[in-house]
Amino acid sequence: MAAEHGEGHGLKRLIGPWLLLLFIIGDLLGTGIYAITGEVARFVGGAVWLPFLLAVFVALFSACSYLELVTKYPRAAGAAYFVHRAFDARAITFVVGFAVMCSGMTSASTASRAFAANFSDAFGLGLRGGSGVTFVAMGFLLAVAAINWRGVGESLIANVILTCVELTGLLIVIGIGFWAIGTGQADASRALDFTPADGSLGWSAVTATTLAFFAMIGFEDSVNMVEETKNPTRTFPRAMLLGLGATATIYVLVSISAVALVPPEKLAGDDTPLLTAVQAGAPGFPLWVFGIITMFAVANTALLNMLMASRLVYGMSRERVLPAALGAVHATRRTPVVAIVFTTVLALLLVGLVGEIPALAGTTTLLLMCVFAVVNVAVLVLRRERVEHAHFRTPTALPVLGAATCVFFVGPWSGRAAEQYAVAGILLGVGVLLWFATRHAGRPGAGG
Repeated sequence: MAAEHGEGHGLKRLIGPWLLLLFIIGDLLGTGIYAITGEVARFVGGAVWLPFLLAVFVALFSACSYLELVTKYPRAAGAAYFVHRAFDARAITFVVGFAVMCSGMTSASTASRAFAANFSDAFGLGLRGGSGVTFVAMGFLLAVAAINWRGVGESLIANVILTCVELTGLLIVIGIGFWAIGTGQADASRALDFTPADGSLGWSAVTATTLAFFAMIGFEDSVNMVEETKNPTRTFPRAMLLGLGATATIYVLVSISAVALVPPEKLAGDDTPLLTAVQAGAPGFPLWVFGIITMFAVANTALLNMLMASRLVYGMSRERVLPAALGAVHATRRTPVVAIVFTTVLALLLVGLVGEIPALAGTTTLLLMCVFAVVNVAVLVLRRERVEHAHFRTPTALPVLGAATCVFFVGPWSGRAAEQYAVAGILLGVGVLLWFATRHAGRPGAGG
């Protein structure tokens, strides 16, 4: 397999404004809204739309910080590069980059297992509860790796198709919901019910927002595609802000439709909440069709997360934080082939050894909120640097709010399960061990 190092042989710039917008929307509309709506209802009753809307605002603070940094320093390593530039400490850079990579792996692993479960349900294979789901999930990850290796163009074509499919599924839910509301067959007033479905009090809205944030983490993935984006300083701000706005609108409408069709106490904790809503509002609708749509939606999440992770590893290698071999680019495909293999192996291990979707999803948001907090500080530190080209500049108040809200939602008072801290600690512990092993071996970029 012909490969060469990325230095002097950069990635191919194929991503224009519309492809980038679809990338962001496709990532944001992935596994989260299809899987966690019922869990959110368990904490806030019928007001499911509120945690999603709050999660959008929390994400917006950090997204604006990312926009300033990615337009100022358009490099593929994303958060790892920004932190390295701000603090010039390779150990911190490595931990941040490793945390982002782990979040991509946990998110992709979550999506791959959800894909396998939906695949089993859609075709009546009865794989749930056995090794069959793990086998299908691993096979799916290998297929994603093949698409990723084939080229960013092929990956983006797949993203466009899958984004249209998942968007169609959400529009079906919205259409059925508002049709039922208009004909008096659904109760829209449930959306104003703030009573938790399980009767709990206190920090229910905070816990629900923490859960809902899992549906908003996709904007960070796009930053790692900057070296394959045309005119990124101009393209990124429009695409990201429009993508977040469109996503917020869709999430609110889907949430209102779901609780209007199904009482929140029945929706609470449902593993397939939108499927339940469709069944309640349109009993004659072929549910297997919606099951396949859901399957494709979570497939898109895995594809985009694996794209992000491989580009992140490639970028960190270019910045000499990881070994140079991980920055190898395929001679003809122009894809980071070694990084793709590396990240795919890690994802396969997570699917086979961890496997629990709730723990993986919660760990994803925990890791990324820690990273977002650091990035929000980095954007303020890097204000002292000037660059020659024009770039996006966020109001100073937004990164301050972004850092504060992320730190708040990381704490145990947010209602996080203890297992999320345990899984995150183990993953970061592995990263720290890898860092010291790299320094000891004297590999490129190992210096502190």
